[in-house]
Amino acid sequence: MTELSQALTGVSGILVTPFDSAGEIAPDLQKPVVDRAVAAGVHVLTANGNTGEFYGLTVDEACAMVTAAGAHIAGRVPMVAGVGRGVRDAQKLAEASHGAGAAALMIHQPPDPFVAPRGLVDYVRAVREAGQGLPIILYLRNDAIGTDAIAALCNVEGVVGVKWATPNPMKLKAAIAACPDHIIWTGGLAEVWAPAFYAVGARGFTSGLINVWPDRSVAINTALERGDYAEARRLIAEMQVFEDIRAEDQGGANVPGVKAALQLMGEDCGIARPPAAWPLSDDQMTRLRAFMTTNGLIRG
Repeated sequence: MTELSQALTGVSGILVTPFDSAGEIAPDLQKPVVDRAVAAGVHVLTANGNTGEFYGLTVDEACAMVTAAGAHIAGRVPMVAGVGRGVRDAQKLAEASHGAGAAALMIHQPPDPFVAPRGLVDYVRAVREAGQGLPIILYLRNDAIGTDAIAALCNVEGVVGVKWATPNPMKLKAAIAACPDHIIWTGGLAEVWAPAFYAVGARGFTSGLINVWPDRSVAINTALERGDYAEARRLIAEMQVFEDIRAEDQGGANVPGVKAALQLMGEDCGIARPPAAWPLSDDQMTRLRAFMTTNGLIRG
C-alpha cells in the first residue's frame, strides 16, 4: 500500500486501447506506449480507463486489454484496472484484473439512470469482494451525489483513493475534509486542472497525454510537488492546445485526439469507436499537427 499510495500522488497515465484495421482490439500495439511512459517516469498506468475507451469495449475485450496491459507493464509500475457497468460485469472485470496483476481497481461511476447513493456503497463492496480485496479507487465524475454520500463511499473498507473528475475544486475541498485521512485525492481532469486541485489538497493527476508526451506530464507533476505553480502553469500552457482539442465535440474528441497524435507519430492505434468524434476535423488536425511539430514530437 505504501508504494501504491505514493504512486497515486504522481502521474496516473490512462492507456489507449489500440484497434487493428478491422476495428478489433490489437493489444500488442499498446506496448510501445507503455514502454515510453515507464521510461519517462510515469508513476501509475491505468488499463480500461476512459482514454482506453472503456465504454466502447465489450466486457471480454476489456478483460483481454487488462491482461495485455499487465503483461506490457510487467510490474515496472503499479497497474490500476478500470472496472464498471452493471455489477456483474464489474465483478467479472475485477476478477480478471486481479488475475492480470492489478495493484488496485478503479471503479467507474455507474451511468445507470437509477443510481442511489446508498446503492453505490453496496456496488463498491460487491466489486471489492470479486477483486479479492484489491484496494479501490473511486472514479467520481458526478459530485451531485453530495459530500455525505462521498464520505460514505470513502469509508467503505478497502477504498484508498478518489479520482476527482468534476470541475468543482471547492466541492473537492469539502469532500477531503469530510473523508478519512488515508484517502489519496487525485485530480481526474488531466494536467490543465491539476494546479487548481492541488491548491485545495489533491495530489497527482490523471493523464491521457502520457500516451504521446509522457515527459511533459511528469515534469508538470514534479513542479507541482515542489510547489512551483508558476513553472507548472508554464509547462501546461505549452500543452494546452492538446487538451483543448480533446475537450471539443462535448468531450467526444478526447480519445480521437490521442489516437490522431499517435498516428502522426507513426504509431497507428486505429480508430476511436463511435460515438467518439472520429476522425478529427480538418481544423482540429491542423492545430494538432502544429502542436506536435512545435514541441518536437513530429518533424514539420
